[in-house]
This record gives sequence, C-alpha cells and structure tokens, in this order.
Amino acid sequence: MSRQVKNILHIYHGNGKGKTTAAIGLAIRAAGAGQKICFVQFLKNGSSSEVKILSQIDNIEYICCEECNKFSFQMSDTEKSVVTSGHNHILEKAFGTDADMIILDEFLDAYNKNMLDKDYAGNRILDTDREIILTGRNPAELFINNADYISEITSVRNPYEKGVPARLGIEF
Repeated sequence: MSRQVKNILHIYHGNGKGKTTAAIGLAIRAAGAGQKICFVQFLKNGSSSEVKILSQIDNIEYICCEECNKFSFQMSDTEKSVVTSGHNHILEKAFGTDADMIILDEFLDAYNKNMLDKDYAGNRILDTDREIILTGRNPAELFINNADYISEITSVRNPYEKGVPARLGIEF
C-alpha cells in the first residue's frame, strides 16, 4: 500500500499516560478553529469522563463501541466478535462523516488485536483527504512508514506502580 499525501497522519503511541489527552487537546483546538471533528474511541464504551465535554462541543461528533464493556483480555470469543463488529461499524461511520479531522483513539490496540477489519482500516486511513490521528500502543509498520507526525509517550513513573488504582477525572 503506497500513499500520496492528501492530508496528514498523526500517531500518539507508547506506554505512557497522555495519548488520549493529546488527541482531545487537538480536537478542541481544531473545533475552536471551526473544523469538524469525528472523535472515535475503540475498546471504550463511552463512559470515560471526557465524553461529557466532547459531546457538548460544537463541531465534535463522538462515536464509540457501546458493546465494549471489558478489557479485551477479559472478553470471551463471542464478546470479542460482537466488539469487532461494533468496531467495524464505527470505523465505517467515521469515514462516512464530512469531518475535517478523524481521531481514532485506541485504534492501534484494536488493530493489533485483530478487533477490526485491518485491510479496510489501513486503506481508509492512508487514502483520505482528512487529518487522521491514531492513538494506542505499538503502531504497525504500515502506519509508522506513512505517518507525518509520530509522538511517543513513555512512562517514567506512574502511581499505578505503587498500587494506586485508576482515578476518575485523571485516568478515565
């Protein structure tokens, strides 16, 4: 798959906290400039705190897979199949919008876990006339080789290592 640059591909990846936060910041900046944004969350069901605010901002459409109620390693094969179908649906919906920017949050993890149609996703991401933002861990070479921006977010220290659980308003 080769690509002629029609727009810009961003990747926020790594094991550190802040990938989604960076994407949210970019969405808010673009909305403030009058752009239309489609903010899609994979492997999340819409219950994270940022959704309340994103849904209130003009020019931001929020989409998630409501069936995704567990971490992927906790899902049965049947649950994974349902979530995969949901991911394919929200991906098609995102690329069916007239958004200037499409943010695919936790996309890289869904892609790596085969929880979406990889051929469809790769083709749509690389052959678009919009700004595309991918977040998650371990981006595939396909995306690394075609990205215009790559930001790696690493964890130096995290309270989780001391047994502090995820906190409302900070991690979710």
